[in-house]
Amino acid sequence: MKSRKALSALAAILFCASGFWLAIPTPYRERTYLIDANGCRMETAVVESPTGGTQGSVVLFHGISANKKIMSYMARGFAAVGLRVYVPDFPGHGRTPGPFSPARVEQCGESLVRELLARGAISPERTILAGHSMGAAAAIRIASRVRVAGVIAISPAPMRAAHGVTPEKLLFSDPPPLPAHSLVMMGGLELESVRGNAADLVAFSKDGTSKYIEIPGATHVGILFGSTGMRAAQDWAAQIFGSAPSRTLPSHRPLAGALVGYLGILLIAGPFLREAVGQKPPKEGIASGAEISPGRVFLEFAAGSILIVLLLRFWNPLKVIGIFQGDYLASFLWLLGVALVLAHWKSLRKALSAPVRTLAAAVFAALVLHLLVTAWFDLSFYEAWLTAAKWGRFPLLLIVLLPYHFAEEFLLGAPQPGRRWQRLAAGLSLRLICWGALMAGVLFLHSGEILMGLLSVYMALFNLIQRKGMDIVRNETGSVTATALFGAILLAGFCLVIFPIT
Repeated sequence: MKSRKALSALAAILFCASGFWLAIPTPYRERTYLIDANGCRMETAVVESPTGGTQGSVVLFHGISANKKIMSYMARGFAAVGLRVYVPDFPGHGRTPGPFSPARVEQCGESLVRELLARGAISPERTILAGHSMGAAAAIRIASRVRVAGVIAISPAPMRAAHGVTPEKLLFSDPPPLPAHSLVMMGGLELESVRGNAADLVAFSKDGTSKYIEIPGATHVGILFGSTGMRAAQDWAAQIFGSAPSRTLPSHRPLAGALVGYLGILLIAGPFLREAVGQKPPKEGIASGAEISPGRVFLEFAAGSILIVLLLRFWNPLKVIGIFQGDYLASFLWLLGVALVLAHWKSLRKALSAPVRTLAAAVFAALVLHLLVTAWFDLSFYEAWLTAAKWGRFPLLLIVLLPYHFAEEFLLGAPQPGRRWQRLAAGLSLRLICWGALMAGVLFLHSGEILMGLLSVYMALFNLIQRKGMDIVRNETGSVTATALFGAILLAGFCLVIFPIT
């Protein structure tokens, strides 16, 4: 057993060191500025080759729930062919303070372009506006009012209620005519409704200078890291600027390093949790838990989830929390958690008590893991480090999320020897019921909470890791409250990372 632990620790260290070696070095010059443009103070990265950008400029906009860091591969791809690239954080994203709204994104994006033009940092004839998803739609809209050389729209967010896209799912409406010399690029694995809307942009264009292409095998986010899409964007820029096409592509080393380092953190997370919270739980702690049949638990979750989604169609009690569409998720989990706690109050109130040392250990472990993961992603791949505005929302969000985690942990019952995977599967199944209800609200009740769908893959991965961590804490401490507190801290931090601030 000791040799296994030693090997696991050694593997984790090697993965983290390898990830750092792969992710950090870059041959590009990257500087960050805080640019004040008509009241929009946007943190903006400037990326160029070591010899400087001489062919022209690209202003590159990220999508919703993203930031300038995740656009690094695209930015370096443009810099590799001699272009100077400006990549801002939109309001409420990354390091730029809120409030966020689609209208404010468009206004601040246009203000930034006009400010760069006024300073002489870019020139209209040698500048391309590019963007992904929401940022692509913003680039098209801005280029319809500000003269630039062309546009590269990567997986643009729909702007028309067509091809099955309903009005409440639109971040922008009333699309302008597609600017001249626009490339619209979509992933072949994206939703047909989104691809249809993107193709319409070029089909309705009348000047004949624009083009629509699909990248086979690319997803909505994966298109940002694919060589095929990057080459198409480089070739379009060369065509606009009248330069020779280049096949110089940035390395995928930083992306590989980010993933390898994250794997190393995951390898060390389990042993760390056991050391941080490990203690011999009292027998009564191990035995505490629900004496309710699994069928009834699943039925309660399903019925409660459906009723709450119906209620949220008319009333969202946590709008005040100021997290774009994250307030909807927080309200859902809060109402469901409170309902389940009240329904089982007589049984679960006995599980509330826990030693202060156990609670402190759970809080410490959750915060350390959150800070470790966010610091690594912030360093390598995605601006995940929480800003002051986000930390200010953390206490309220933690309180709101606690009832759900307490009810879930109690109703799952105490861990049983030899049944850890069954318990993990049961916990994930309960969350799948919740997610299904949320998606039903989007698809059938037209709630408009599109981030529930767009972020579903990341939410699924987080839930798997978080639920596994909660099982370790429960097994080591026997405390329902400590485990719920641990899980709520992780989810509060995760929500503040991925949802924009309003």
